[in-house]
Amino acid sequence: MGKEINVGLLGFGTVGSGTARILLEQQKIINARFGGNINLKWICDKDMGSDRGFPVPEGLLTDDLDMVLNDPDVDIFIELIGGLEPARTFVLKAIDKGKHIVTANKALLATHGFEIFRAASEKGVEVGFEASVGGGIPCIKAIKEGLAANNIQTVMGIMNGTANYILSRMTEEGEGFEEVLKDAQKLGYAEADPTYDIEGIDTAHKLAIMSTLAFGCKVTLDDIFTEGISGITPVDIAFAGELGYKVKLLAIGRSSEEGIEVRIHPTMIPASHLLAQVSGAYNALYMTGDSVGKVMLYGMGAGQMPTGSAVVADVMDIARDIAAGAVGRQHAFGIPFDSIRPAVIRPVAELSGKYYCRFNAKDRPGVLSAISGILSNHGISIESVVQKKHDFETIVPIVMLTHEAVEKDINSALKEIEALDIISEKPMIIRIEELASI
Repeated sequence: MGKEINVGLLGFGTVGSGTARILLEQQKIINARFGGNINLKWICDKDMGSDRGFPVPEGLLTDDLDMVLNDPDVDIFIELIGGLEPARTFVLKAIDKGKHIVTANKALLATHGFEIFRAASEKGVEVGFEASVGGGIPCIKAIKEGLAANNIQTVMGIMNGTANYILSRMTEEGEGFEEVLKDAQKLGYAEADPTYDIEGIDTAHKLAIMSTLAFGCKVTLDDIFTEGISGITPVDIAFAGELGYKVKLLAIGRSSEEGIEVRIHPTMIPASHLLAQVSGAYNALYMTGDSVGKVMLYGMGAGQMPTGSAVVADVMDIARDIAAGAVGRQHAFGIPFDSIRPAVIRPVAELSGKYYCRFNAKDRPGVLSAISGILSNHGISIESVVQKKHDFETIVPIVMLTHEAVEKDINSALKEIEALDIISEKPMIIRIEELASI
């Protein structure tokens, strides 16, 4: 048989168990496609006793990380413990030992990625990170390889299964955010502390990676405008449906001559668009390139086996490069590391778009004219108005859709409207993306 490649795995939790299971149970097909032997030599974890649901060969499991790092036979080091530290330290130590890296750690790459990629470049080793975005969906490979000949103009998508599950349930069943979140936690779709998922932070980690890949410039977490879904109500979702839209937590990256826009927020998109059909815990990535046009990828964005599948795909890619003597054949970000330029970020306040605005107002004469007058004074024109009045109600919701408007003008107008004595609470705005059908 051909060359033997030895693998050391750090982290035997959910994704680590899926990765190990694939490497062990699919070894025959993996080796046939590799043309050699990819051997899982070590699994390192503090928990040595828990049942992972499949038999672990004797002698494979250890709690001694130094033994794995110092084993000269280990070619590829897989980091699956997550978080920033000690993951960063362990990965840098493995690189220093000349080991190639595979990781699913989006937070680590979004925060310390350039330090890690620089160290790997200087040491002449590769870093595989397909599993960091989109679980089992081949998002990274699509941009680095399949779309390599394109100038990518747009990369956007639904990149967090927890948030999408919550919004899907709210849409389909009309339930409130808090109730659905509690159910999601009971079902295991949401963590006990769901902040990263529902406030868009997890999505921001992924968008930072994808935007850097797509646009060839350094995009960091600090560059990304991030707004979560905790303020979305069944009322707004119902209005969106009546107006022909669905609400999704959308990650948006766009490149233009003016610079890069990177933002994450609840977004109304046409109900006819394929992204609007992505329900439950599924993810989807939508891209446009100057040559290929529109491309969309869809699948499970997280989970034990889908993410493990992406991890093993990276292991196989690196193993092939080692066997062929072609380490470094593919640049980590699709272009030489030193060619990645600083990003020119367009401030969200300067961007223009359409907006959904909901005002809860006292049922008095002149309310509509007062609101529309302020909007007009800020250069904002109204496309349509929906006002639902019920007998005996003193507070009524007024919904307005705007034509294209600049965000800073919208914010200024809403601040002025909120101060009116006819307005009972802070106005709600949701940005609208008029995506063409694909």
